[in-house]
Amino acid sequence: MRDQRLADFRRNFSWILIPVVLLAIGAFRPWHGLWSRIDHLGGDALLALHAQHRLPPQDVVLIDIDQASLDHPQMLELAGNWPWPRLVHGELVSYLAQQQARAVLFDVMFSEPDVFRTESDAAFASAIKNSPIPVYLPFVVAADGAASRLADLPPVMGIAPGANAAPDARLPLLAPKALPPELWRTGMINFNEDDDQRGRRLELFREYQGWRLPHMVGRTAHELGMVVPDQPSIPLHWYAKPFLHIPYHTLYLKSLSSDTGVDARLAGKIIIVGSTAPGLGDFHPTPMDARTPGPEIMATALANLKHQDWLRPVSNIWSILLATLMVFGTALGYQRGRHPSLILAIAVAITVMAVVAAYLLLDRNLQWLPFSALALGWLAQIGHGAAAYLRERRRRKETTDLFGRFLDPNVVRQLTDLNASAEARVGRTQQITILFSDIRGFTTLSETHRAEEIVELLNRYFDLQVEAIFDHGGTLDKFIGDAIMAFWGAPVEMPDHAVAAVEAALVMSDRLEAFRKELAFPFEIGIGIHTGEAVVGFIGAKKRLDYTAIGDTVNLGSRIEGKTAGISRILVSESTREACGERFEFIYHGEFAVKGRSQPVKLYEPRRQTS
Repeated sequence: MRDQRLADFRRNFSWILIPVVLLAIGAFRPWHGLWSRIDHLGGDALLALHAQHRLPPQDVVLIDIDQASLDHPQMLELAGNWPWPRLVHGELVSYLAQQQARAVLFDVMFSEPDVFRTESDAAFASAIKNSPIPVYLPFVVAADGAASRLADLPPVMGIAPGANAAPDARLPLLAPKALPPELWRTGMINFNEDDDQRGRRLELFREYQGWRLPHMVGRTAHELGMVVPDQPSIPLHWYAKPFLHIPYHTLYLKSLSSDTGVDARLAGKIIIVGSTAPGLGDFHPTPMDARTPGPEIMATALANLKHQDWLRPVSNIWSILLATLMVFGTALGYQRGRHPSLILAIAVAITVMAVVAAYLLLDRNLQWLPFSALALGWLAQIGHGAAAYLRERRRRKETTDLFGRFLDPNVVRQLTDLNASAEARVGRTQQITILFSDIRGFTTLSETHRAEEIVELLNRYFDLQVEAIFDHGGTLDKFIGDAIMAFWGAPVEMPDHAVAAVEAALVMSDRLEAFRKELAFPFEIGIGIHTGEAVVGFIGAKKRLDYTAIGDTVNLGSRIEGKTAGISRILVSESTREACGERFEFIYHGEFAVKGRSQPVKLYEPRRQTS
């Protein structure tokens, strides 16, 4: 009983241990990077799929400094090679103002004055100064370089001190120094990537020593009257199709023509001027592409802010609940003995539902990342599945070890499927048919032959007879010297166990005849068979157990075998004859007194049906 309680404790402990270990791994801070990567990978795939149904709005238009514009013959004649004189950008600004654009954002750096064409920089500055629409210029927070004191920067940059701003805070900035400071209506254009080198969020502002540095997108959106959340960044809600792109050279050359009509593509739109030419290198890895152009990222952020459809993260509590459900649910399923295929099907269903829910939430601009929770759940599935496999393997080995000495291997495989080892250990009373077979005159035989010959003879004989027992589904109980004890009806239930026992006895008799022809001396056996109730199970000490049958039925079977001498090679009791029905012919040999019985026993000789 104590061993059973210990085994139960170990089994139940494993169901708790695996979930606790997995949830601890999930909460272990050094592993957060791994779980974040899993969430990001799954989230990126869902975003890319969902984006296929999202069309970019027409509020934002991109003017591309593309390869076609760089190589266009007229642009080469008028502006030369890149970088173009800034007068070109000034003329474009003036044209966009005539087209009644809402605002112009340059995603092009103007950090150094053009010392060879100062009049060109002046013309660009004049165009911005006289523009009736706002023109935003970029600055970059550099990784190194000469640091600027933030308090000394012109207020028009929008870099504002907070209540606890450090008066001497400094940062290396690449500002639009090609233009006068009073025109520095700027915004940061840094685009940060996550740990996996992929960008998913856009900064609206950055806090540094109490100072707030605005992003050009956040500042533009705020000054154009959009609702901008007071949070450092927003997860971007992407579009599969690109925004309206107009090659730079197309608009610039049109601005030099006499056409004064308003282009409906530009009127009332936010214009982003940026480079998409491969050689200019303004590309970033995002969930949509490994080389997403910078202007496309800015356009996505502006469109998200204007239409209030940037992504709002769903609380992590839902992922925690999902992980807990899957991990402990899997443990409970295995602990209660549910079939692994059912547990697997439930895990698949939960996974599908979670992924579908995450996808549908994107329609509401909500981003749920359940993928690390699902990964933990599937780790639980693998862990419990492996543990269940090892337990099953151990159980099968235990059953094989228990019954392998007594049964045909095919019967042992049936027992492992039926999980009969535990039941066999307890033992129970059941209806069986017992068979005893003994060699007659064995003592004389052993006195006239060498021991080696006797052992070889017995082994050959036992091989033949045990094979006959196994072929008919019998259980080999034991060898008692030169005798064999076997029974039918346990541990595998067999409705016609009496028939099987008699069939086996007849085959044993046939095989004896063939065996005797090989010998140079007489060799005879007796077989006694009886059907009745017996206690069957593992009996013995802990270190030496035998699967055996005990009771009056066993004793009577042995007594019947003792009566075969001089009467018949095989004798069966009346209960066995009745259990066999009409399957055999039986010759009645009369009533016999047996030890331990007050009433005589009727004995019959079985023979196969002749017709």
